[in-house]
This record gives sequence, C-alpha cells and structure tokens, in this order.
Amino acid sequence: MIKSKQQYLIMRKTILLLLIILPVLSFAQDSKLGNWIIYFGNKNFAEKFNWHHEVQYRNYNAAGDLEQLLLRTGIGYNLTEKNNNVLLGYGYILSQNYINADDKADIHEHRVYQQFITKQKIGRVGLQHRYRFEQRWASSNFKMRFRYFLSLNVPLNNTELTDKTVYLSSYNEIFLNTKANVFDRNRLYGGVGFKLNSKLKFELGYMNQFLNNGNRDQINMIVFFSF
Repeated sequence: MIKSKQQYLIMRKTILLLLIILPVLSFAQDSKLGNWIIYFGNKNFAEKFNWHHEVQYRNYNAAGDLEQLLLRTGIGYNLTEKNNNVLLGYGYILSQNYINADDKADIHEHRVYQQFITKQKIGRVGLQHRYRFEQRWASSNFKMRFRYFLSLNVPLNNTELTDKTVYLSSYNEIFLNTKANVFDRNRLYGGVGFKLNSKLKFELGYMNQFLNNGNRDQINMIVFFSF
C-alpha cells in the first residue's frame, strides 16, 4: 500500500512537471532559447578509481542548430571513499560560431583539465564542490581557466536520495581566466530530477549563462549513468 501511494505521488509530480515544461519547450521552438542535451557517465574500477565520460550536444535553439559538441573524459581517484575525488581529464570541443546571420565558423578546441570534487550532507541537502583548472588549445591560442562549481540536491518524496526519488537540483558555476578579462562567465541552474535506481538519474532544468557581453538561456536535459 505504501509503495502504491509513493508511486502515485511520483506519477502525479511527473505529470505536473511535464505540464509545466512542455509549454516552455514549445516556446523554445520559436525563440532564441537554447537547448543542451547532456549525458554524464561514471564507471568505478580497481576499488578507488573511476572513469568519467560525458557528451554534451548544445543547440542555439530547441534542436538542429548546433552551438557546441563537447566530449570529455578522465580518470579519477577516490581519496576518501566517495566524498573526495581527484581527476585528470581531456576534452574535445567543436564550436560553431555565427560570423553573420547565415554563416558559421568551426572552432576546434582541445583541453586538459585537473579537478577536485568534495561532497557533504547538511540534513537532507546534498552539497558538492568542484574545483577545476583547464588548459585550453583553440587554433593557435593557448588559455588557462579556473572554474568553481557549487551544487545542491534536495530529495522531495524521500529523506535520502534513494531509488525512485524526485529531487530538486541547483548549481552555480563561475569561470575565471588567468589573463586579461578575468571574468569569463557564470552559470546559474535550477531543475527537477528523478533517481530511478543506483545507476540512473534524469534531470530537466533551466540555466542562465551570464557573459561579459550579455546572457544566454538554456533548457538542460541531463542523463546520469553509473555502472
């Protein structure tokens, strides 16, 4: 009986979420609102090691107008079980920037990055801090950048982020260059997620990206897969 009630509540919240989001996605078809489709994967091996991999397909609109294709991977090591992790990684980024109303220019970027992630709990709230340092090669330019990411997850229908849990998710990430124009960008995100089981999570949310010359809005559709 309890399980049936929980399943009913999850279904009701999912339907409500769809009713809220579908008009937004329809609006995105005719506006400059972008859409990011994101996959994050993680594979644990050799006790303390993990393999991180991700694919991000970023569009200027709802779909079909590519802004960026990002492929990133890395090998991490757990310092203290699952709460503290260091990682060395590589990323390839294809950017298609508009040079006028109709034409785009391709930019190929290669990155090497180092990061440290630490996690903690405050009551029901799960916190994650991520510190990342990037070395970036794009065409003949070399740049370095520091990123600080703070995220929060709050389970709604359970006290912990266990199987079949609906949760709220938010984060803020600031990007700082090492040279002139130190401020690069800031990303602010809020969304709703569903943890199906220990291997699979889904999120749908909205992100505002603050840039030096303005700001951009994106819908984010995210899949997390651990195996």
